[in-house]
Amino acid sequence: MNIILLGAPGAGKGTQASKIAGKYKLLHISTGDIFRANIKGGTEIGKIAKSYIDAGKLVPDSVTCDIVKDRLTWDDARHGYMLDGFPRNLFQAQELDKFAHIDLCLNIDVEEALLMDRICGRRVCSCGESYHVSTLNGATTCAKCGKELYQRADDNPETVKARLDTYNTQTAPLIDYYKAQGKLAVVKSGEGSPDLVFEQICKVLGH
Repeated sequence: MNIILLGAPGAGKGTQASKIAGKYKLLHISTGDIFRANIKGGTEIGKIAKSYIDAGKLVPDSVTCDIVKDRLTWDDARHGYMLDGFPRNLFQAQELDKFAHIDLCLNIDVEEALLMDRICGRRVCSCGESYHVSTLNGATTCAKCGKELYQRADDNPETVKARLDTYNTQTAPLIDYYKAQGKLAVVKSGEGSPDLVFEQICKVLGH
C-alpha cells in the first residue's frame, strides 16, 4: 500500500504519520528528511538542493521530484510507503503519477481557526517534546527533561496565516485532484484527540 498523507500545518500529520507507519509497517518518507540526508551525504542532487536553500530560495519542483523519485527506488520502499510533505502542488502530483502508483490520499481535515490556535499555542522543548499552552497549567518547563520550553519563531499569527494561505493556494487543490481519481479519503475528526483521529484513520485503511 502506497499512500499520501495530506493536511494543513498544525493538522497533526507528524503524530499520525508515526502511528500509521508503526501499525501498518509502512515506510514513512518525509521530503524534509530526504533533503537533509542528501545534503548531509553530499550527493549530486543534495548539492543542487543545498545551493537553492543556501541562497534562501525554494527548491524547484523538478529537483524535489527527482529526489523523491530516487528515494522510491530504494529497497525499503518496495513493500509500501507513506509520503509526507510531497506532493505539495499539482505539478508535483502529476509528476508523481509518472513514476509511482498511489493507492490512497488521506487528508486530515481541520478547521483553520483551530489550526491557528494549535500552532500559535504550541510550546516545544529542545529534547523534541511538544505541548500546548492549554495543557501546561502555567508550567514553563518540559515534563520529560525539565528544560525550558519555548515558542518557535515562526509559530506566530502572521507567519502561520502566511503558511496556511500557501497551503490553501498550492496544496489544497490536491484534494480535488485525488478525489477525481477516486483515491481521496477524508478524516474529518482532526479536531479530536490524536488517538481518536487514528481510530478514524484505521477505519479508512480497513483494519
